[in-house]
Amino acid sequence: MTLENKTVFICGSALKGQPDHGNLQGAVFLRKAQTKPYYRLHAVRDGWHPGIYEVASDGISIPGELYQLSIEQYEHLVATEPPDMYPAEVTLTDGTTAIAMLYPQSLIERDGWPDISDIGGWAAYKAQQQA
Repeated sequence: MTLENKTVFICGSALKGQPDHGNLQGAVFLRKAQTKPYYRLHAVRDGWHPGIYEVASDGISIPGELYQLSIEQYEHLVATEPPDMYPAEVTLTDGTTAIAMLYPQSLIERDGWPDISDIGGWAAYKAQQQA
């Protein structure tokens, strides 16, 4: 039995040029992509990693990259994600779906992590922090 590859939407520290890109272990880059405006983006643990979650209203379109991962690459990626992150489907602007790593909205609200939804994505946020 052959297991299928996974299409994964990357929108945080594993993006090209970000410090955890190696966690993709040479996964095949498919294209740049954006989610439909159904999500919010926060800087979790003082900007250590992004936290995204789905909302019923006032969402934004999150920029990112699509990758094709083997089952082994996918399992490695999930195993190296920060605590409390979990895989779930997100909807992209073209109507397709991909797996992304989400973060519980309840934990973001409990801990008061800043909403960075209007900055232009994780890479733009990190560049702003370094400026």
